Amino acid sequence: MRSRALGLLLGYAADRVLGDPRRFHPVAGFGQVAGRLERRVHADSRVRGAAYTLVLVGGTTAAGVLLERGTRHRPLLHTAATATVTWAVLGGRSLDREAAAVEALVGADLPAARVRLTHLVGRDTRSLGAGDVARAVVESLAENTSDAVVAPVVLGAVAGLPGLLGHRAANTLDAMVGHRTRRHERFGWASARLDDLANLPGARMTAALAVLLGGRPRAAVEAWRYDARHHPSPNAGPVEAAFAGALGVRLGGSNVYGPPGEQRVEHRAELGRGRAVGPGDIARARSLAARVGAGALALAVAGLSVPRPTRRPRRGR
Repeated sequence: MRSRALGLLLGYAADRVLGDPRRFHPVAGFGQVAGRLERRVHADSRVRGAAYTLVLVGGTTAAGVLLERGTRHRPLLHTAATATVTWAVLGGRSLDREAAAVEALVGADLPAARVRLTHLVGRDTRSLGAGDVARAVVESLAENTSDAVVAPVVLGAVAGLPGLLGHRAANTLDAMVGHRTRRHERFGWASARLDDLANLPGARMTAALAVLLGGRPRAAVEAWRYDARHHPSPNAGPVEAAFAGALGVRLGGSNVYGPPGEQRVEHRAELGRGRAVGPGDIARARSLAARVGAGALALAVAGLSVPRPTRRPRRGR
């Protein structure tokens, strides 16, 4: 367990310092394989989509099991493997970098900020005002801090390498086929539901840490309690509501999704009782996201560092 804790700590530090690997990123490689397989096996069928999800997530998780078993009795190798995989699956530095890029542009070049925002969100950004751009960034910071930082740290602490790899595989498939487009509404159903399940514990921890570390615990708790259930996502709802309350702002509203000719408008309930989000709130949200990620790591490492009680052998009669 100590080698796992050290590996998570080193991998988290590598992500914060180095960000995603520039070349030969294993997640990008997985995405290419998943994309090619999707084109071969796609059908308007939940069963076919579930099989697709099972093969890819199950295969990746099985690879994690083999790696865990092959290194767990060699502490240095296990630490190195855990650190490398943790670095590969976390996305905290990249998330913060993209948020910072939009923050720098939104006051100086709004059209450029709208374009850069597409790196963070799937909604149509072409007609967004500065406040709507800022709201989208804060919502993305909240949701992706949960999905790309806290959830993998939690599952890595609990399940080791299989948890880290399986979570990232499920999360990647959800991003690829889990959205409600005509092509993937049925085929991507299993990927979307599996991702919801995998992120369930991480989302609750993210919301709880936002309450504790955000500076407005009462407002964060109230937003989580009363507003989160109105969000269409069981995981994004608690996280975004807690961030809204902690920052003293209001999230939610109407978003446009989908390519031209296939667009849909989603009207989402407001989260939080504060003021409308402004460009100046992006820096505050980035700071909160960093504290939440570090808090999750601290809890994971502390939990893994607690010595396990040893079992006493039974005495014969």
